[in-house]
Amino acid sequence: MALLTKDGLDRVIQLLVNEGLVDANEVATVQQEVIQTKQPLLATLSSKKLVNNEMIAHATATVMGVPYVNLKDVEMDQNVLKLLSYEVAERSMAVPLGEANGQMVVAMLDVGNVQAVDYLSTLTGKPVRAVMSSSDGIQAVLNQYKGDFTGVQQAVKVTNQEVAQKAASSNVKTITQDSPISKALTSILEFAVKSKASDVHIEPLENALVIRCRIDGVLRKVMELPKAIEPALVSRIKILSNLKIDEHRIPQDGQFAVMVSDKEVDLRIAISPVVWGEQVVIRLLDKSGTSMEIEAMGMTGRALRAVMQGISRPNGMILTSGPTGSGKSTTLYALIKKIKSERINIVTLEDPVEYKMDGVNQIQVNVDAGLTFASGLRSILRQDPDVVMVGEIRDSETANLAVQASLTGHLVFSTLHTNSAAGILPRLLDMGIEPFLLASTLNTVIGQRLVRRVAQKRTAMQSTEMQTEEINNIVGGLLPKSQDEVPEVSEDLGYAGLPLANQNSYTLVKGVEDQESPGGYSGRAGLYEAIDVDEDIQKLIISHATSAEVMRVAKEKGTVTMRQDGMLKALSGITTMEEVNRVASDLA
Repeated sequence: MALLTKDGLDRVIQLLVNEGLVDANEVATVQQEVIQTKQPLLATLSSKKLVNNEMIAHATATVMGVPYVNLKDVEMDQNVLKLLSYEVAERSMAVPLGEANGQMVVAMLDVGNVQAVDYLSTLTGKPVRAVMSSSDGIQAVLNQYKGDFTGVQQAVKVTNQEVAQKAASSNVKTITQDSPISKALTSILEFAVKSKASDVHIEPLENALVIRCRIDGVLRKVMELPKAIEPALVSRIKILSNLKIDEHRIPQDGQFAVMVSDKEVDLRIAISPVVWGEQVVIRLLDKSGTSMEIEAMGMTGRALRAVMQGISRPNGMILTSGPTGSGKSTTLYALIKKIKSERINIVTLEDPVEYKMDGVNQIQVNVDAGLTFASGLRSILRQDPDVVMVGEIRDSETANLAVQASLTGHLVFSTLHTNSAAGILPRLLDMGIEPFLLASTLNTVIGQRLVRRVAQKRTAMQSTEMQTEEINNIVGGLLPKSQDEVPEVSEDLGYAGLPLANQNSYTLVKGVEDQESPGGYSGRAGLYEAIDVDEDIQKLIISHATSAEVMRVAKEKGTVTMRQDGMLKALSGITTMEEVNRVASDLA
């Protein structure tokens, strides 16, 4: 915020009080407090949520006699953002708003900083007119610098010059930290983090190199680079991952961490030889962006109650299933967080350790050193654990050890790759687990998928005849039959404001597509089904029942399927029917 004299600060406070934005008594209390804490008065008022940053910025601008602009919800034109590079804008906390009358208009946090204004004027070669905005507003604009690939463009230019000067050599060059390739990789990773991408794909074609990012579960092409940049870019990634840079014939896996936009992001690297070179897939694990709260992830109602009942037991197994990238590990972390306590010893065995949690003893699988899931699980059971989490049950040996651990008084969490919750049961039987052991150890089985959430900017619409029929067929039996039933059914299913069943049309929502919300979506939510393994399900397991039979009985006992959960989320405005059908059309 702009630096104010004591007189200026008093005038800002008086203006906020006069406008009724803050109570004078509350201000007086905070003024006494900051005498002790030595903290800035305005910042303290903001941290206590007595006023927000926009109020403070507007009042400050009024006192200083400068224009004010609220940028929190403004979508900027990328051509305007190019007037100042991201690095300069972030360093100066100043963002371009456009050009007018031969001047460049810039929104700044500190409009009184004459040196910063002169610097921007010298840098751009144009007179600068500064207006005031809040830190939140400027940060909102900085977050829109998604397409700033200056580093990539520089790397392409330098690489093309090198190729023109001499033929490609088989010798791998040493790449320094400040090299164009390093800046190119940084630009790509910054884009991925700002876009909240989960993966970056670097894919070689015959005459080009394609960069794609998986955003909210969907791959999007970001850019296409010249083929000549591929060897240096892949080598740089290998160096950072401590991989062999001269090995091009076999797959290699590695990892490293980077700081991007003041966030620590763990990267998992998978490099594989393909026809036209080496493909690199980078999994981004942004530790600051995951709530680890099972309710916030989308589990609610009957599924949540079944899971909470399962994890409240002192022993047994809680297993979650789904395809790759469906959030199984994140669900396990959220459940571990629910039961974490100083009174119990929680030990995990993971490949890799994705999120580090205080109070949990996490072990990294190392196959090269002989530390597999099976051998690690044997070791864990000698460490006096109360709760054991095995990252994945991949083979019969690990499955048998997990069952034995649950039989001997441990609560065991793990994941499997199956299409549904009921599919876990025949999968474990196929691994050689005795049915009577499985029946006596399983507490809860969970199936899950991920759908994209509808963006905040949205429009309402009525369902088509086909959509209405689909809703009635899938969740007609779950929805309330009369207005009197709405509160009870909403509480039971975990979704407020559900419509009445068997209508001629239903109100659905669709997101408005913009730069922050590709396709009209922003973020993801889970579709869940949870089966409580009670006496009836145990009998089915012992009789080697199929997954379809298990699911039929579970539905009769009240289990909400993933498809039904998805339809309820669509009716609640969380996602769309198109999303539900995209990820769960194969489910009943």
